[in-house]
Amino acid sequence: MWRLDLRRVSASAWFFLLALGSSCFLVPDHSFAEDYRDLQKLYRAGDYQKCAETAVKVSQDRPADEDVWAIKIRTEMELGRYAEALTTLESGLRALPMSVRLRWLGRSVYRFNGRSDRARLMESEIGALLQQVAWRYGDLQSQLVLGEFFLSQRVDPKKVLDGIYNILKKRVPSAVEPVIACGDLALEKQDFALAAKHFEQALKMDEANPDVHFGLARAYAESEGDRASNELKATLELNPNHVPALLMIADGHIDAERYVEAGEALARVESINAKHPLAAAYRAVIAHLRNEADTERRARQLALSTWTENPQVDHLIGRKLSHKYRFAEAAACQRRALELDPTFNAARLQLAQDLLRLGQEEEGWKLARAASDDDEYNVVAHNLVALEQNLARFRTLEEDGFLLRMEAREAEIYGPRVLDLVKRAKETLAAKYHVELRQPIVIEMFPRQSDFAIRTFGLPGGAGFLGVCFGTVITANSPASQGENPSCWEATLWHEFCHVVTLSKTRNKMPRWLSEGISVYEEGVENRTWGQALTPQYRQMLLGDDFTPLSQLSGAFLHAQSPLHLQFAYYESALAVEHLVAAYGHEALVAILDDLGQGLAINDALERRCAGLEKLDREFAEFARKRAGELGPMADWSEPELPRRADEATIKTWLKDHPSNYTGLSRLAQVQMATKSWDAAIATLEKMRSLYPEDVRVYSQLATVYHEQGRNSEEFAVLKRLVELTNDDLDAFARLARLAAQSEDWKTMGDMANRWLAVNPLQPGVHRLAADVAEKLGDTKLAIGSYESLLALDPIDPAGLHLQLATVRERQGDLAAARRHALLALEETPRFAAAHERLRSIVERLRSTPAEDAPPPPPVATPLTMRRAS
Repeated sequence: MWRLDLRRVSASAWFFLLALGSSCFLVPDHSFAEDYRDLQKLYRAGDYQKCAETAVKVSQDRPADEDVWAIKIRTEMELGRYAEALTTLESGLRALPMSVRLRWLGRSVYRFNGRSDRARLMESEIGALLQQVAWRYGDLQSQLVLGEFFLSQRVDPKKVLDGIYNILKKRVPSAVEPVIACGDLALEKQDFALAAKHFEQALKMDEANPDVHFGLARAYAESEGDRASNELKATLELNPNHVPALLMIADGHIDAERYVEAGEALARVESINAKHPLAAAYRAVIAHLRNEADTERRARQLALSTWTENPQVDHLIGRKLSHKYRFAEAAACQRRALELDPTFNAARLQLAQDLLRLGQEEEGWKLARAASDDDEYNVVAHNLVALEQNLARFRTLEEDGFLLRMEAREAEIYGPRVLDLVKRAKETLAAKYHVELRQPIVIEMFPRQSDFAIRTFGLPGGAGFLGVCFGTVITANSPASQGENPSCWEATLWHEFCHVVTLSKTRNKMPRWLSEGISVYEEGVENRTWGQALTPQYRQMLLGDDFTPLSQLSGAFLHAQSPLHLQFAYYESALAVEHLVAAYGHEALVAILDDLGQGLAINDALERRCAGLEKLDREFAEFARKRAGELGPMADWSEPELPRRADEATIKTWLKDHPSNYTGLSRLAQVQMATKSWDAAIATLEKMRSLYPEDVRVYSQLATVYHEQGRNSEEFAVLKRLVELTNDDLDAFARLARLAAQSEDWKTMGDMANRWLAVNPLQPGVHRLAADVAEKLGDTKLAIGSYESLLALDPIDPAGLHLQLATVRERQGDLAAARRHALLALEETPRFAAAHERLRSIVERLRSTPAEDAPPPPPVATPLTMRRAS
């Protein structure tokens, strides 16, 4: 069977094909005829039944009208009348034997009638017609079809964009179809920003077009959820039977674990086309997540009943299971899709990502490279290949079942500290949840947020995420990626490792709220300053309409109205876990995880181990509102009725009638501090502290006031309280350490060094502080680690640091290392007298050391060996 390979078409032939789009001999459309406009209105409004009936009559009157045949076929395919569509196709081709548009539609028609061989023949015939009578196909609709055809033949998408779509936009500036085609192409390549740009342009041209609104919904789905929802709503207002939009709604409900609502959306699709393959595929996803194997099998069979080689079915099932962190099952689905169509690049790319998340990196990266080679314009594939090259420069530290990958310098500075933390987390959490971790745990820490996002999501973005766990693979932002105010990386890794434990125990079969809730809860159990604390904003949300019942918490993550609402979802989930543990015991929580691992649905597991959902929702609401009421019970939390720039006198006057209004007191304290009325500010802040003793800002402001007054002991006291409430205030850690040094409180000084290291170990100041503490406490290990970290931070005085290391190593008795550092100090500064003296002392000790204990002699100091490595 002959097939045109347009990837190998000659330059002259390609130029000729491009010339079609710019030809001045565009064949006029028949689409301006009144009857066709009526058909088009019916189709766009989703009245497919009436459209099909009308098309029958019109096609009899106008058998040579290509537009009518095309819309009749499309309507019958929408309704799932595949046999009728085949009859229409064959009749249309008899009437219009040279039509490439009908042949392009015929591919789908034949596939859904079990005739894949005929579908392939349609492609071959299009290629043959192009070689024979290319001049026939200069009209708008044929050119659009040829654009899709060339893309299916792996022609460079840029050539199609520039040679067809962009030329059509110039030749027919009023036509919205080429703009939509550009947007669809950008969506296919996962360039959502470019897609949004095209569809915004299309919206200005045809705001009543449901396909334009749907394109915008897809373009904004990953970045602007509210906008995407509004566009989806607009799509269905224009066409209530818009099947792709209904499927997208079902998709969102599945993500939020609203399976009943998802089923309702799918039922609407099935009322249009009872055998729609993607609707059946979504049914299979829901059945899989509910552990209903027979239902899943039947749904998949239905999905493949009309086109048995359809790779989209298993690809969709696998993609949704991947969203649910079922990566092993998802990978199996993508392999099935590739068995049906080895060229289906979407499945290849998704399989690559799933395998990388499973830690099966050799095959995962190989597939990512193959996907990029196959489609160099796919943004996700390109990003993954670039990331692989960046990861190749990372250093790997391996210990106790962990593979830790970090940028080389960061690994040198604090890699051992990371390993110490995750080993402690493993010992604590694995025992607590009765889990034995057999697979290696991969942890990757990225100094660039964009690399973290690509590794995690495939695309840049995700700026609010600090870390993500896929099961046995953790990705995290390093402090270097977070600017001047990094978060506590120790808390992040503890949180993510807790996911490793719970996901391993449940085999990734747990709702998001429970997974996140346990991780945040366990942060707080390990360290009071980790996790999330109740705030006045959270108090208001718990008591108001923002409170989400326990049974709906997963949806709170998907449909968060703002970053604050997303953070609140984490807090509320942790609160729900705390309630379950308090009311039913930790072992009940462990048993729920066991049940989930066996495939039991979360609602059934909760009812089995705790209580029914209705009771749990009621109990949790009472628990949450009680907790909210415990925050500042004597404070007035209402918003004060004060001018925006009220002065001190105005605020004081208002506070006479509202003495406990917390926001009013806060504004008064700010004004008093701005005017340096320190004593007045202290009185106001102390009043605030009596009303709300957990307010971090109050202690920070009091510390500032006491510092300004030179009252070191009071400042020390409030800073001590402040650091009990926060885990990332580096200024407080540094100031408290300085005050502790003045009073020779070496323990507090050491605590602050450790707290600082847990947030940003990439600052030289914290390692100098740690070295000072180590010297005071005689902690050799800490001293060595601190000096080595300082050396890795490109210091101004490396010779001095090598001397310090030589001194500590000599004191430790490691004379070989001591001698090496003394020599390195002299390499930096050959006339360094103190280093000469230290080397002399070390050599004398070496001479008195028995021969069998003596270290090997140093290398001969030649110009080559004395030069530092670049």
